[in-house]
Amino acid sequence: MAKTIFDSLPDMSKARDRVKKPELIFDDVLVSPRLASYGKGRKFIIKTFGCQANVRDEEILSGYLEKAGMVRTDNENEAGMVIINTCAVRENAEDKVYGEIGNYKKRAKEDPSFSLAICGCMMQEEGVAEKLIKSYPYISVIFGTHNIHKILELLDWHLKTNKTIVSILSFAGDIIENLPSDRVDKHQAFVNITYGCDKFCTYCIVPYTRGRERSRPLDVILKECKELVDAGYAQITLLGQNVNSYGKDFKDGTSFATCLEAVAKLGIPRLRFMTSHPWDFSDEMLDVIARYPNIMKCIHLPVQSGSSEVLKLMGRRYSREQYLDLVKRIKTKIPGVALTTDIIVGFPNETAEQFEDTMTLCEEVRYDSAFTFIYSPRKGTPAAKMVDNVDDKTKHERFDRLLKIIEETTNEASAKLVGQIVPVLVSGPSKKNPEILSGYTEGSKLVNFKGPAYLEGEIVDLKIVENHCHYVVGELLEDPLLIKARSLKKALNKEKAVAEFLSLEKQIEEDEELISLRKEIQSAQKKMTASMNGDDSGYIKAKEAYLSLKKRYEEHPLVKNHEALHDEVEAILLEVKEALK
Repeated sequence: MAKTIFDSLPDMSKARDRVKKPELIFDDVLVSPRLASYGKGRKFIIKTFGCQANVRDEEILSGYLEKAGMVRTDNENEAGMVIINTCAVRENAEDKVYGEIGNYKKRAKEDPSFSLAICGCMMQEEGVAEKLIKSYPYISVIFGTHNIHKILELLDWHLKTNKTIVSILSFAGDIIENLPSDRVDKHQAFVNITYGCDKFCTYCIVPYTRGRERSRPLDVILKECKELVDAGYAQITLLGQNVNSYGKDFKDGTSFATCLEAVAKLGIPRLRFMTSHPWDFSDEMLDVIARYPNIMKCIHLPVQSGSSEVLKLMGRRYSREQYLDLVKRIKTKIPGVALTTDIIVGFPNETAEQFEDTMTLCEEVRYDSAFTFIYSPRKGTPAAKMVDNVDDKTKHERFDRLLKIIEETTNEASAKLVGQIVPVLVSGPSKKNPEILSGYTEGSKLVNFKGPAYLEGEIVDLKIVENHCHYVVGELLEDPLLIKARSLKKALNKEKAVAEFLSLEKQIEEDEELISLRKEIQSAQKKMTASMNGDDSGYIKAKEAYLSLKKRYEEHPLVKNHEALHDEVEAILLEVKEALK
């Protein structure tokens, strides 16, 4: 009997199809009794490779597993459920996945109830699922990017049949809303605004693994962002394979500038976005970025190559001259902007002259940082079919030369920060030294500094004192306890229960009836105390009078409402106590 059920397998021809219009689906989370029994108290780990979109997928997968009663853990030995969330953009990312899957062979053999699921972009490639089944028969479920919301159904199917379930959809993609979510960070959040990509750059697998460009409804995005703002998040990053394309599919004038401005108006302290394609980066976007101080003045603008000929072969839709003109407009409208980029070295048949064009472009733009890669062919893309006459040694030599110019401009950007006072969002303590904290400037420069762990999630002013090229060292300008106290005071003022509690307290103090009662109670208490040395009947009468007044006071509506909020406010203050620890 076959040990694998192939529900569906990836098909690149179907992935290219852009005819079907995406559907907007609001998902209902259903947990079968079988899965609820299996999941109750079971601990899980999700291992994610790749970009921020994959991290967001991890949060959603985690939300579904928690609906089934499972609990996230960082201890691999405790995990009875493991999901490996894969990336297909680079070959080395795929190599790591194979090694990771192999690590669970012993665990699967020793524990029959152990479940291993593999998902993500790599699964959307033709032939990968079959290769995995052949090499790793202990995998429980394999699924793709389009049916993440089906994880509970697929896992239940596996439990019911005790077989490996393979379900990978290849199509333009839908928009699934009402997804459960367990955020991996308490202070910084990713919010998808678009899915997929229609650019079809010749080297890129993403349009095949993530589907067509499709935008989430603006009101749904704003609702999600408002909830994050209300929850006290310090930063939101709007995500899309190309955020610039947001709203084009609505055909009603809605644009990314519309979305960016609407989210900025919600009052999130820091707003970022990624990634932007240079081809459709509008002046309207630049105006919005320049207008709102909470939109970070840092733009990731992948160039990929400085040669117009190579850019044409890549299908990038802009020339070197057009890219440099955009950079000029960005720097004019947003003085001091930090620019970062992606660059591919050794695209098929790249000449020495074309590579020099990349070098001179980097020297002219002066990037704050860059992600540089040696070209990695992706099966199924047009570039993978190109004959390449550039040998591996030449590609690595060019790569090393490019790194030197990137190191130079990165160091230059870091050096400019020394002596400046900059606001930094604190990410958390260093794993090596809990007394050292890390955070990021508005321009996404990494900063290390000494400070207590309770500053995590705060935006603090630091004086930059040292440059180490890829990071800088800062110093706090004031007592960290005062920084935290201000932050907690601001947070407490936003708590409805605390605000109501304090308001009632003020009303109680100023209410004339209650002022009079307090005076009567004080007088009755004195009489009761004085009568304690007399006969018993006098003391009893005085005590009854005192208790009667006290009861009237306690049953007053203002006092009763105040007391009713006491436990809720106490719980909030205990959370504050924990935060200060």
